[in-house]
Amino acid sequence: MTPQELRALCLSFNAAVEDFPFSPEISVFKVLGKMFALSWLDNRPLTVNLKCDPEDAVRLRADHPGLIIPGYHMNKRHWNTVTVDGELPDQLVRELIEDSYDLVVAGLPRAERLRLDRP
Repeated sequence: MTPQELRALCLSFNAAVEDFPFSPEISVFKVLGKMFALSWLDNRPLTVNLKCDPEDAVRLRADHPGLIIPGYHMNKRHWNTVTVDGELPDQLVRELIEDSYDLVVAGLPRAERLRLDRP
């Protein structure tokens, strides 16, 4: 997955936006003001921080040592840093990004979740 593909995927979700609250080099992808992905798109290897269910986070780290690690500068219980350099299947990366988005949306107040469901 290229940086452009990663950006396009993150922005393909309903109400997703890209923001740069930390620095111009760090893309933060949010839904209704809540972060679901963070990436230094110019870094090599390309990595992305993603929210994850704590039990899944531990399992993913064990299944993909060195490619999925505790979230860099994040709450290590709820965030993973995923290396997106081609060693992990793109489909898995897509699923992890979608899961992160879904977890954040699930934590939004009901009124905001309903707003997202409207066309």
